[in-house]
Amino acid sequence: MNSQSWGDIVARRARVRGCLLGGAIGDALGYPIEFQPLASIRNGYGPSGVTGFLPVGGVVLGQVSDDTQMTLFTAEGLIRAYARYGPATDDGISSAGPVIVRNAYLRWLDTQNHPAPPPPAELALRRTGWLRQQTWLYARRAPGNACVSGLRYEHIPDTLGELGAPGPVNPDSKGCGTVMRSAPFGLTGMPVRRAFEFAARCAQITHGHPTGYYAAGAFAAMIGHLLNGDSLEGAVLRSMELLARYPGHEETTAALRKAVDLAADGTATPEKVETLGGGWIAEEALAIAVYCALARPADPAPRRTRVARVESAFLLSVNHSGDSDSTGSICGNLLGAHHGDLALPPSWLTAVEGRGTITELADDFSAAFHPLTHQPYDESFFAPGRYPRS
Repeated sequence: MNSQSWGDIVARRARVRGCLLGGAIGDALGYPIEFQPLASIRNGYGPSGVTGFLPVGGVVLGQVSDDTQMTLFTAEGLIRAYARYGPATDDGISSAGPVIVRNAYLRWLDTQNHPAPPPPAELALRRTGWLRQQTWLYARRAPGNACVSGLRYEHIPDTLGELGAPGPVNPDSKGCGTVMRSAPFGLTGMPVRRAFEFAARCAQITHGHPTGYYAAGAFAAMIGHLLNGDSLEGAVLRSMELLARYPGHEETTAALRKAVDLAADGTATPEKVETLGGGWIAEEALAIAVYCALARPADPAPRRTRVARVESAFLLSVNHSGDSDSTGSICGNLLGAHHGDLALPPSWLTAVEGRGTITELADDFSAAFHPLTHQPYDESFFAPGRYPRS
C-alpha cells in the first residue's frame, strides 16, 4: 500500500466512491418496481420500462432499500476492524474481523426495529459510532428474512475452517442478501483471495448455503480486481478462476458462465436478463448484475458517452420481473468500482437518498484503507467516537 502513487490513490478513491454511490443508485432505480413483472413495468412506464427514479409511496424519489443500508454497515464494520487490527494487508483484519462485522449488522438491525437511534443502555459496546446516528437510515425497507433471522444467532464464522460445507445459520438459504452487502470487502485493497474468503465467511453470519456465500466471495473478488484497475470482463473471469478452486463452487460458477456467454451473444435485452433467473437467490442476482455490466447496449452508437453507457447498464439491470433493487445495486457497485464516481449519471447522483452520508463514509473508508502515506491508527485518526474499535 505504501508504494502506490498519488494517481493510483486518486483513482482508488474515485472507485470507492463510485462503488458505494453506484450501488445506491441502482438500488433506488429498482426498489419501486421490485416484485413487478416485466409486462407490468412496460405497461406502467412505456416500452423502455423505468428510465429514472420513481416516487416510492407516491412521494419520495431516489429512496434506497435494505441493500444500501447493509452495504453501508458492512463498510462501517470494516473501518472499525481496521481501527482494531490494522491495515488490510495484515492478517488480523480478516482473521478476527467477522465479530466486528457482525456487530455492524446488529446496528443495521436496529434501523429496522426502531424509528430512531435507540439509547445504548446495556448494549453500549454495540450501539456506538457515527453511522448509527444517521436518522434517515431508520426505515424498514423490505429486509430479507434470512438477514433478519440469521442475526438472532450468535454465530461468528470460523476464519480458519475450510469453505465448502453448509454453515450452521440458515444452512439452506442462498438468498441474494449475501451478495448485495459484500462490495466493501473488495474495496479494502487486501489480496483478492483474502477478500473472497473474508466476504464468504461473513456471509455465513446470516446465510449458510455454500452457493450463497460463494457468490458473496466472487462478488468481493470482482470488486477487488476492479479497484486494481482491471477491466470488467477481466475482473469477472479472474474471479471465476478463483471461485473454481473451492469445493462446491459449481452452482455459482455455472450461473456466472451463463451470464458471460450471454453477454457475448448480441445486443442486450430484458428478455435475455430473464433467462438468468429472477435474482432472488445469490448466484442469479450476481449473474444478472454481471450480464448487465458486460452486455452491449441496445443503442451501441460509437459516440455514446461513458455516462450514457453506464446509464444503459443501470436501466437494464432493473427492468425485469425479479429482485430489481438487488440486481440494480450489485450492478451499480460493479459499474462504480470500474468507472469511478465521475461516470455516474449526474441527475441520479444528486437525487439518490443519503448521498451525503454515503460519500462521507466512502471518504472515511478510503482514508483508512487507501492513504497516500501509511500511518499507524490511533485515536486521533478519526473524530473521537466515530469508529470505535468494536
